[in-house]
Amino acid sequence: MMEYWMYGYGPGHWLWFIVMIAVVIYPVGRILSRIGFSPLWSIVMFIPLVNLIALWILAFTEWPGGKAE
Repeated sequence: MMEYWMYGYGPGHWLWFIVMIAVVIYPVGRILSRIGFSPLWSIVMFIPLVNLIALWILAFTEWPGGKAE
């Protein structure tokens, strides 16, 4: 028989989920704000395939510090 805690997400699951969101969104938002984009674009990192496209666009965008060799 299944235990009661196996039926859904408990507080520990939600706490871990919030921590992982913060671990992803905060650094990406900082990087985006340093290169002149809105930090709100970091939410795109949670959309599958769109996050990869955004990463490629970011990789080939001209950054304010100049061109890296």
